[in-house]
Amino acid sequence: KLCILIYEKLCSCNYRLDVNSLDMNSMGFTHAKLSREGRPAYNPADLLKLFIYGYLNRTRSSRELEKESKRNIEVIWLLKGLQPDHNTISNFRRDNPEAIRKVFEQTVRIAQHHNLIGGRILAGDSTKLRAQNSKKNNYNADKVKRHVEYIDKKLEEYTNQLAQSDNDSERTNTEKQIAKHQIRKEHYNRIAQQLEESGQAQISTSDPDSKQMIVRNNITEVAYNIQTINDEKQHIILDYKTTQNNDTHALSDMVRRAVGIVGHTDFVALYDKGYHTGIELAACHTMGVETLVAIPNRPVSSQAPNPAYNFEAFTYNPTDDTYTCPAGATLRTNGTTYTSKTSSFKQYKTPECKRCKCLKECTISKKNGRIVQRSEHIENVERNKVMVESNPELYKKRQAIVEHPYGTIKRQWGFDHTLIKHSIERVSADVGLIFTCYNIRRLLTILHSNGKKGLYLLQTHIIRA
Repeated sequence: KLCILIYEKLCSCNYRLDVNSLDMNSMGFTHAKLSREGRPAYNPADLLKLFIYGYLNRTRSSRELEKESKRNIEVIWLLKGLQPDHNTISNFRRDNPEAIRKVFEQTVRIAQHHNLIGGRILAGDSTKLRAQNSKKNNYNADKVKRHVEYIDKKLEEYTNQLAQSDNDSERTNTEKQIAKHQIRKEHYNRIAQQLEESGQAQISTSDPDSKQMIVRNNITEVAYNIQTINDEKQHIILDYKTTQNNDTHALSDMVRRAVGIVGHTDFVALYDKGYHTGIELAACHTMGVETLVAIPNRPVSSQAPNPAYNFEAFTYNPTDDTYTCPAGATLRTNGTTYTSKTSSFKQYKTPECKRCKCLKECTISKKNGRIVQRSEHIENVERNKVMVESNPELYKKRQAIVEHPYGTIKRQWGFDHTLIKHSIERVSADVGLIFTCYNIRRLLTILHSNGKKGLYLLQTHIIRA
Protein backbone atom coordinates (compact mmCIF):
# COMPACT_ATOMS: atom_id res chain seq x y z
CA LYS A 1 0.00 0.00 0.00
CA LEU A 2 2.87 2.35 0.69
CA CYS A 3 3.94 1.95 -2.92
CA ILE A 4 0.67 3.49 -4.13
CA LEU A 5 2.31 6.74 -2.97
CA ILE A 6 1.88 10.20 -4.18
CA TYR A 7 3.42 8.83 -7.37
CA GLU A 8 -0.05 8.29 -8.82
CA LYS A 9 -0.71 12.03 -8.96
CA LEU A 10 2.64 13.79 -8.77
CA CYS A 11 4.53 11.30 -10.93
CA SER A 12 1.91 10.54 -13.57
CA CYS A 13 3.65 12.80 -16.10
CA ASN A 14 7.02 14.27 -16.95
CA TYR A 15 6.70 16.72 -14.05
CA ARG A 16 7.79 14.52 -11.17
CA LEU A 17 9.23 14.85 -7.74
CA ASP A 18 11.04 11.55 -8.22
CA VAL A 19 14.67 12.38 -7.44
CA ASN A 20 15.78 9.17 -9.15
CA SER A 21 14.23 10.41 -12.39
CA LEU A 22 16.18 13.69 -12.39
CA ASP A 23 19.20 13.92 -14.66
CA MET A 24 21.82 15.01 -12.15
CA ASN A 25 24.44 15.72 -14.80
CA SER A 26 22.25 17.98 -16.95
CA MET A 27 21.09 19.83 -13.84
CA GLY A 28 24.71 20.56 -13.02
CA PHE A 29 25.22 18.55 -9.83
CA THR A 30 28.89 17.94 -9.14
CA HIS A 31 30.16 14.56 -8.05
CA ALA A 32 32.70 14.27 -5.30
CA LYS A 33 36.22 14.19 -6.74
CA LEU A 34 37.12 10.68 -7.75
CA SER A 35 40.43 9.17 -6.70
CA ARG A 36 42.16 6.06 -7.93
CA GLU A 37 41.98 4.55 -4.48
CA GLY A 38 39.19 4.21 -1.95
CA ARG A 39 35.45 4.03 -2.34
CA PRO A 40 33.58 5.53 -5.33
CA ALA A 41 31.94 8.96 -5.01
CA TYR A 42 28.42 9.28 -3.64
CA ASN A 43 25.63 9.62 -6.14
CA PRO A 44 24.37 13.25 -6.01
CA ALA A 45 20.79 11.92 -6.03
CA ASP A 46 21.36 10.24 -2.66
CA LEU A 47 22.72 13.42 -1.09
CA LEU A 48 19.86 15.45 -2.57
CA LYS A 49 17.37 13.03 -0.99
CA LEU A 50 19.10 13.46 2.35
CA PHE A 51 18.88 17.25 2.18
CA ILE A 52 15.23 17.31 1.11
CA TYR A 53 14.34 14.90 3.90
CA GLY A 54 16.36 16.95 6.40
CA TYR A 55 14.88 20.32 5.48
CA LEU A 56 11.37 18.89 5.48
CA ASN A 57 12.05 17.74 9.02
CA ARG A 58 13.71 20.99 10.17
CA THR A 59 17.22 19.56 10.13
CA ARG A 60 19.79 21.55 8.13
CA SER A 61 23.09 21.00 9.89
CA SER A 62 25.46 18.66 8.03
CA ARG A 63 26.57 17.14 11.33
CA GLU A 64 22.98 16.47 12.36
CA LEU A 65 22.24 14.94 8.95
CA GLU A 66 25.29 12.70 9.40
CA LYS A 67 23.87 11.51 12.72
CA GLU A 68 20.44 10.90 11.16
CA SER A 69 21.99 8.70 8.47
CA LYS A 70 23.27 6.39 11.22
CA ARG A 71 20.34 6.26 13.65
CA ASN A 72 17.12 7.31 11.85
CA ILE A 73 15.47 4.27 10.30
CA GLU A 74 13.73 6.39 7.63
CA VAL A 75 17.03 7.95 6.53
CA ILE A 76 18.83 4.59 6.60
CA TRP A 77 16.14 3.21 4.29
CA LEU A 78 16.18 6.33 2.15
CA LEU A 79 19.94 6.22 1.58
CA LYS A 80 20.03 2.42 1.30
CA GLY A 81 22.43 2.21 4.23
CA LEU A 82 24.87 4.87 3.03
CA GLN A 83 26.46 6.99 5.76
CA PRO A 84 28.15 10.08 4.27
CA ASP A 85 30.21 12.17 6.66
CA HIS A 86 29.39 15.80 7.45
CA ASN A 87 32.11 17.17 5.13
CA THR A 88 30.67 15.31 2.14
CA ILE A 89 27.17 16.50 3.05
CA SER A 90 28.25 20.10 3.57
CA ASN A 91 30.35 20.22 0.39
CA PHE A 92 27.43 18.98 -1.70
CA ARG A 93 25.26 21.90 -0.60
CA ARG A 94 28.16 24.34 -0.94
CA ASP A 95 29.08 23.28 -4.48
CA ASN A 96 25.61 23.07 -6.06
CA PRO A 97 23.66 26.35 -5.68
CA GLU A 98 22.60 26.49 -9.36
CA ALA A 99 21.67 22.82 -9.52
CA ILE A 100 19.58 23.20 -6.35
CA ARG A 101 17.79 26.11 -8.05
CA LYS A 102 16.87 23.77 -10.90
CA VAL A 103 15.34 21.35 -8.40
CA PHE A 104 13.31 24.27 -7.01
CA GLU A 105 12.19 25.10 -10.54
CA GLN A 106 10.98 21.53 -10.92
CA THR A 107 8.54 22.06 -8.03
CA VAL A 108 7.16 25.12 -9.84
CA ARG A 109 6.65 23.06 -13.02
CA ILE A 110 4.77 20.43 -11.04
CA ALA A 111 2.49 23.14 -9.63
CA GLN A 112 1.90 24.49 -13.14
CA HIS A 113 1.08 21.02 -14.44
CA HIS A 114 -1.58 20.54 -11.76
CA ASN A 115 -3.06 23.99 -12.43
CA LEU A 116 -2.03 25.32 -9.03
CA ILE A 117 -0.61 28.56 -10.43
CA GLY A 118 -3.09 31.17 -11.61
CA GLY A 119 -0.55 33.59 -13.07
CA ARG A 120 -2.90 36.60 -12.77
CA ILE A 121 -2.03 38.09 -9.38
CA LEU A 122 1.54 37.86 -8.10
CA ALA A 123 2.84 39.30 -4.84
CA GLY A 124 6.42 39.93 -3.92
CA ASP A 125 8.31 40.85 -0.80
CA SER A 126 11.57 40.15 1.00
CA THR A 127 12.65 38.67 4.29
CA LYS A 128 15.92 38.96 6.17
CA LEU A 129 17.82 35.82 7.16
CA ARG A 130 20.49 36.42 9.80
CA ALA A 131 23.99 35.65 8.58
CA GLN A 132 26.75 33.74 10.37
CA ASN A 133 28.34 37.07 11.28
CA SER A 134 27.73 38.95 14.51
CA LYS A 135 27.23 42.71 14.68
CA LYS A 136 30.51 42.82 16.55
CA ASN A 137 32.32 41.61 13.43
CA ASN A 138 30.66 44.12 11.12
CA TYR A 139 32.43 47.44 10.61
CA ASN A 140 31.91 50.79 8.96
CA ALA A 141 34.28 53.77 8.88
CA ASP A 142 32.80 55.42 11.98
CA LYS A 143 32.97 52.23 14.02
CA VAL A 144 36.60 51.64 13.05
CA LYS A 145 37.43 55.25 13.93
CA ARG A 146 35.85 54.86 17.40
CA HIS A 147 37.88 51.69 18.04
CA VAL A 148 41.14 53.32 16.94
CA GLU A 149 40.47 56.40 19.08
CA TYR A 150 39.78 54.19 22.11
CA ILE A 151 42.99 52.21 21.51
CA ASP A 152 45.03 55.40 21.11
CA LYS A 153 43.67 56.61 24.44
CA LYS A 154 44.57 53.32 26.15
CA LEU A 155 48.03 53.34 24.58
CA GLU A 156 48.63 56.82 25.93
CA GLU A 157 47.58 55.66 29.41
CA TYR A 158 49.83 52.58 29.28
CA THR A 159 52.77 54.65 27.97
CA ASN A 160 52.41 57.06 30.92
CA GLN A 161 52.17 54.10 33.28
CA LEU A 162 55.32 52.62 31.80
CA ALA A 163 57.24 55.87 32.25
CA GLN A 164 56.25 56.13 35.92
CA SER A 165 56.64 52.45 36.87
CA ASP A 166 59.67 51.21 38.81
CA ASN A 167 58.44 47.67 39.37
CA ASP A 168 59.78 45.15 36.79
CA SER A 169 56.73 42.87 36.88
CA GLU A 170 54.41 45.85 36.50
CA ARG A 171 56.50 47.15 33.58
CA THR A 172 56.37 43.73 31.90
CA ASN A 173 52.60 43.59 32.25
CA THR A 174 52.24 47.13 30.88
CA GLU A 175 54.46 46.29 27.89
CA LYS A 176 52.26 43.26 27.15
CA GLN A 177 49.15 45.47 27.20
CA ILE A 178 50.82 47.96 24.86
CA ALA A 179 51.80 45.18 22.44
CA LYS A 180 48.26 43.72 22.54
CA HIS A 181 46.64 47.10 21.78
CA GLN A 182 49.10 47.80 18.99
CA ILE A 183 48.14 44.51 17.33
CA ARG A 184 44.45 45.44 17.66
CA LYS A 185 45.15 48.87 16.19
CA GLU A 186 46.90 47.30 13.19
CA HIS A 187 43.85 45.06 12.72
CA TYR A 188 41.48 48.04 12.64
CA ASN A 189 43.82 49.97 10.35
CA ARG A 190 43.72 47.09 7.88
CA ILE A 191 39.90 47.14 7.98
CA ALA A 192 39.92 50.92 7.43
CA GLN A 193 42.24 50.48 4.45
CA GLN A 194 40.02 47.73 3.07
CA LEU A 195 36.95 49.97 3.40
CA GLU A 196 38.72 52.78 1.59
CA GLU A 197 40.06 50.61 -1.23
CA SER A 198 36.79 48.73 -1.81
CA GLY A 199 34.56 51.78 -1.60
CA GLN A 200 32.10 49.77 0.51
CA ALA A 201 30.12 51.36 3.31
CA GLN A 202 30.61 48.35 5.60
CA ILE A 203 32.60 45.14 5.89
CA SER A 204 31.76 41.86 7.62
CA THR A 205 34.80 39.85 8.66
CA SER A 206 33.20 36.43 9.32
CA ASP A 207 30.90 36.36 6.28
CA PRO A 208 32.14 39.01 3.83
CA ASP A 209 29.01 39.07 1.63
CA SER A 210 26.59 39.74 4.50
CA LYS A 211 25.51 43.28 5.38
CA GLN A 212 23.98 44.99 8.40
CA MET A 213 20.35 45.78 7.53
CA ILE A 214 17.27 47.12 9.24
CA VAL A 215 15.11 44.13 10.13
CA ARG A 216 12.19 46.00 11.66
CA ASN A 217 11.70 49.48 13.06
CA ASN A 218 15.22 50.51 14.14
CA ILE A 219 16.46 46.99 14.89
CA THR A 220 19.36 45.88 12.70
CA GLU A 221 20.99 42.52 12.02
CA VAL A 222 23.86 41.35 9.85
CA ALA A 223 21.84 39.45 7.30
CA TYR A 224 20.94 38.60 3.72
CA ASN A 225 17.83 40.01 2.05
CA ILE A 226 15.85 37.24 0.33
CA GLN A 227 13.49 38.33 -2.45
CA THR A 228 10.56 36.09 -3.41
CA ILE A 229 7.54 36.36 -5.67
CA ASN A 230 4.44 34.23 -5.04
CA ASP A 231 1.33 33.30 -6.96
CA GLU A 232 -2.04 34.25 -5.49
CA LYS A 233 -3.88 31.02 -6.28
CA GLN A 234 -2.13 28.64 -3.85
CA HIS A 235 0.74 30.77 -2.45
CA ILE A 236 3.32 28.77 -4.41
CA ILE A 237 6.75 30.45 -4.49
CA LEU A 238 7.63 31.09 -8.14
CA ASP A 239 11.13 32.45 -7.70
CA TYR A 240 13.68 33.60 -5.13
CA LYS A 241 16.87 35.63 -5.11
CA THR A 242 19.45 36.10 -2.37
CA THR A 243 20.69 39.70 -2.22
CA GLN A 244 22.79 42.03 -0.08
CA ASN A 245 20.68 45.11 -0.82
CA ASN A 246 17.42 46.66 0.34
CA ASP A 247 14.18 46.54 -1.66
CA THR A 248 14.48 49.87 -3.49
CA HIS A 249 15.69 48.47 -6.82
CA ALA A 250 14.44 44.88 -6.64
CA LEU A 251 10.96 45.26 -8.17
CA SER A 252 11.59 45.12 -11.92
CA ASP A 253 14.13 42.29 -11.72
CA MET A 254 11.77 40.00 -9.80
CA VAL A 255 8.84 40.88 -12.08
CA ARG A 256 10.99 40.19 -15.15
CA ARG A 257 11.89 36.78 -13.79
CA ALA A 258 8.22 36.08 -13.03
CA VAL A 259 7.28 36.90 -16.64
CA GLY A 260 9.66 34.17 -17.78
CA ILE A 261 8.05 31.67 -15.40
CA VAL A 262 4.33 32.32 -16.07
CA GLY A 263 4.97 32.97 -19.77
CA HIS A 264 3.02 36.22 -20.15
CA THR A 265 2.73 39.78 -18.84
CA ASP A 266 -1.02 39.74 -18.21
CA PHE A 267 -0.78 39.87 -14.43
CA VAL A 268 -0.74 42.39 -11.61
CA ALA A 269 2.29 42.65 -9.31
CA LEU A 270 1.55 43.56 -5.67
CA TYR A 271 4.35 45.08 -3.61
CA ASP A 272 4.68 47.19 -0.47
CA LYS A 273 5.93 50.77 -0.28
CA GLY A 274 9.57 49.75 0.12
CA TYR A 275 9.60 48.98 -3.62
CA HIS A 276 8.08 52.29 -4.72
CA THR A 277 10.67 53.78 -7.07
CA GLY A 278 9.89 55.61 -10.30
CA ILE A 279 12.50 53.86 -12.41
CA GLU A 280 11.34 50.42 -11.21
CA LEU A 281 7.68 51.20 -11.92
CA ALA A 282 8.66 52.44 -15.39
CA ALA A 283 10.53 49.20 -16.10
CA CYS A 284 7.49 47.10 -15.10
CA HIS A 285 5.14 49.18 -17.25
CA THR A 286 7.54 48.91 -20.18
CA MET A 287 7.30 45.12 -19.85
CA GLY A 288 3.51 45.43 -19.94
CA VAL A 289 2.94 44.46 -16.30
CA GLU A 290 0.53 46.45 -14.12
CA THR A 291 1.68 47.26 -10.61
CA LEU A 292 0.02 47.93 -7.28
CA VAL A 293 2.89 49.25 -5.19
CA ALA A 294 1.88 51.00 -1.97
CA ILE A 295 2.58 54.73 -1.98
CA PRO A 296 5.01 55.77 0.78
CA ASN A 297 4.34 58.75 2.99
CA ARG A 298 6.00 61.94 1.83
CA PRO A 299 9.15 62.65 3.90
CA VAL A 300 8.82 65.49 6.39
CA SER A 301 11.71 67.29 4.67
CA SER A 302 9.76 67.55 1.41
CA GLN A 303 6.41 68.54 2.90
CA ALA A 304 5.07 72.08 2.82
CA PRO A 305 4.47 73.86 6.14
CA ASN A 306 0.77 73.56 5.30
CA PRO A 307 -0.11 70.09 3.86
CA ALA A 308 -2.63 71.78 1.56
CA TYR A 309 0.37 73.04 -0.43
CA ASN A 310 2.13 69.70 -0.87
CA PHE A 311 3.17 68.60 -4.37
CA GLU A 312 -0.11 66.72 -4.90
CA ALA A 313 -2.01 70.03 -4.78
CA PHE A 314 -0.15 71.38 -7.83
CA THR A 315 -1.84 70.76 -11.19
CA TYR A 316 0.27 69.84 -14.20
CA ASN A 317 -0.66 71.33 -17.57
CA PRO A 318 0.74 69.05 -20.32
CA THR A 319 -0.12 71.40 -23.19
CA ASP A 320 2.35 74.09 -22.13
CA ASP A 321 4.46 72.05 -19.67
CA THR A 322 3.63 74.14 -16.61
CA TYR A 323 2.27 73.68 -13.09
CA THR A 324 -0.50 75.67 -11.44
CA CYS A 325 -0.17 76.11 -7.70
CA PRO A 326 -3.12 76.18 -5.22
CA ALA A 327 -2.93 80.00 -5.19
CA GLY A 328 -3.39 80.13 -8.99
CA ALA A 329 0.16 81.06 -10.00
CA THR A 330 1.84 79.35 -12.99
CA LEU A 331 5.20 77.66 -12.44
CA ARG A 332 7.42 77.30 -15.53
CA THR A 333 10.60 75.39 -16.33
CA ASN A 334 13.75 76.83 -17.86
CA GLY A 335 14.04 73.67 -19.96
CA THR A 336 17.10 72.32 -18.18
CA THR A 337 17.07 68.62 -17.33
CA TYR A 338 18.86 67.71 -14.11
CA THR A 339 20.05 64.24 -13.23
CA SER A 340 20.13 62.29 -9.97
CA LYS A 341 21.48 58.82 -9.21
CA THR A 342 18.39 57.05 -10.55
CA SER A 343 16.54 59.46 -12.87
CA SER A 344 16.37 62.88 -14.47
CA PHE A 345 13.96 65.70 -13.68
CA LYS A 346 12.97 69.27 -14.50
CA GLN A 347 12.34 72.11 -12.06
CA TYR A 348 9.39 74.54 -12.12
CA LYS A 349 9.17 77.89 -10.34
CA THR A 350 7.66 81.37 -10.61
CA PRO A 351 8.83 84.87 -9.54
CA GLU A 352 5.34 85.45 -8.11
CA CYS A 353 6.26 83.31 -5.10
CA LYS A 354 8.11 86.18 -3.41
CA ARG A 355 5.01 88.38 -3.54
CA CYS A 356 2.53 85.61 -2.64
CA LYS A 357 0.72 85.93 0.68
CA CYS A 358 0.74 82.11 0.98
CA LEU A 359 4.54 81.83 0.76
CA LYS A 360 5.03 80.86 4.44
CA GLU A 361 2.43 78.11 4.12
CA CYS A 362 3.93 76.79 0.87
CA THR A 363 7.69 76.73 1.51
CA ILE A 364 10.37 77.62 4.04
CA SER A 365 12.63 78.95 1.27
CA LYS A 366 12.31 82.74 1.17
CA LYS A 367 15.10 83.31 -1.33
CA ASN A 368 14.03 81.05 -4.22
CA GLY A 369 10.39 80.49 -3.40
CA ARG A 370 8.66 77.22 -4.16
CA ILE A 371 10.41 74.88 -6.60
CA VAL A 372 8.53 71.85 -7.96
CA GLN A 373 10.41 68.92 -9.48
CA ARG A 374 8.92 66.69 -12.18
CA SER A 375 10.63 63.33 -12.60
CA GLU A 376 10.91 61.63 -15.97
CA HIS A 377 9.00 58.71 -14.40
CA ILE A 378 6.14 60.77 -12.98
CA GLU A 379 3.63 59.24 -15.42
CA ASN A 380 4.51 55.75 -14.20
CA VAL A 381 4.18 56.87 -10.58
CA GLU A 382 0.76 58.38 -11.28
CA ARG A 383 -0.34 55.29 -13.21
CA ASN A 384 0.55 53.12 -10.22
CA LYS A 385 -1.25 55.55 -7.90
CA VAL A 386 -4.45 55.23 -9.93
CA MET A 387 -4.22 51.43 -9.76
CA VAL A 388 -3.69 51.48 -5.98
CA GLU A 389 -6.53 53.90 -5.28
CA SER A 390 -9.00 52.14 -7.59
CA ASN A 391 -8.21 48.58 -6.33
CA PRO A 392 -7.99 48.74 -2.52
CA GLU A 393 -9.44 45.24 -2.02
CA LEU A 394 -7.00 43.74 -4.49
CA TYR A 395 -4.00 45.26 -2.72
CA LYS A 396 -5.19 43.85 0.61
CA LYS A 397 -4.43 40.37 -0.76
CA ARG A 398 -0.70 41.13 -0.93
CA GLN A 399 0.13 40.42 2.69
CA ALA A 400 -1.86 37.17 2.83
CA ILE A 401 -0.14 35.90 -0.31
CA VAL A 402 3.45 36.76 0.39
CA GLU A 403 3.63 36.43 4.19
CA HIS A 404 2.32 32.86 4.16
CA PRO A 405 5.67 31.30 3.17
CA TYR A 406 7.65 33.52 5.54
CA GLY A 407 5.40 32.61 8.45
CA THR A 408 5.82 28.90 7.71
CA ILE A 409 9.56 29.02 7.13
CA LYS A 410 10.61 31.36 9.94
CA ARG A 411 8.02 30.79 12.69
CA GLN A 412 6.95 27.21 12.14
CA TRP A 413 10.19 25.69 10.86
CA GLY A 414 12.57 28.02 12.69
CA PHE A 415 14.60 28.88 9.58
CA ASP A 416 15.19 32.53 10.49
CA HIS A 417 18.93 32.39 9.79
CA THR A 418 21.30 30.85 7.31
CA LEU A 419 23.79 28.16 8.27
CA ILE A 420 26.19 28.93 5.41
CA LYS A 421 28.79 31.66 5.05
CA HIS A 422 31.74 32.86 2.95
CA SER A 423 29.75 33.71 -0.21
CA ILE A 424 26.30 34.74 -1.36
CA GLU A 425 26.26 31.81 -3.81
CA ARG A 426 26.64 29.31 -0.96
CA VAL A 427 23.90 31.02 1.02
CA SER A 428 21.68 30.76 -2.08
CA ALA A 429 22.00 26.97 -1.91
CA ASP A 430 20.63 27.00 1.65
CA VAL A 431 17.81 29.34 0.62
CA GLY A 432 17.03 27.22 -2.44
CA LEU A 433 16.61 24.08 -0.35
CA ILE A 434 14.33 25.94 2.09
CA PHE A 435 12.01 27.14 -0.67
CA THR A 436 12.13 23.80 -2.50
CA CYS A 437 10.88 22.07 0.62
CA TYR A 438 8.26 24.76 1.21
CA ASN A 439 6.82 24.14 -2.26
CA ILE A 440 6.93 20.36 -1.74
CA ARG A 441 5.10 20.72 1.57
CA ARG A 442 2.60 23.07 -0.05
CA LEU A 443 1.93 20.64 -2.91
CA LEU A 444 1.34 17.83 -0.42
CA THR A 445 -1.06 19.94 1.62
CA ILE A 446 -3.06 21.14 -1.38
CA LEU A 447 -3.41 17.78 -3.09
CA HIS A 448 -4.21 16.07 0.21
CA SER A 449 -6.97 18.57 0.95
CA ASN A 450 -8.37 17.91 -2.52
CA GLY A 451 -8.81 14.24 -1.63
CA LYS A 452 -6.22 12.80 -3.99
CA LYS A 453 -5.29 9.13 -3.56
CA GLY A 454 -2.10 8.09 -1.93
CA LEU A 455 -1.41 11.31 -0.04
CA TYR A 456 -1.48 9.76 3.42
CA LEU A 457 1.94 8.27 2.77
CA LEU A 458 5.28 9.08 4.28
CA GLN A 459 7.00 12.11 2.77
CA THR A 460 10.12 10.02 2.25
CA HIS A 461 8.38 8.27 -0.62
CA ILE A 462 8.23 11.55 -2.52
CA ILE A 463 11.96 11.78 -2.27
CA ARG A 464 12.76 8.19 -3.07
CA ALA A 465 9.82 7.28 -5.33
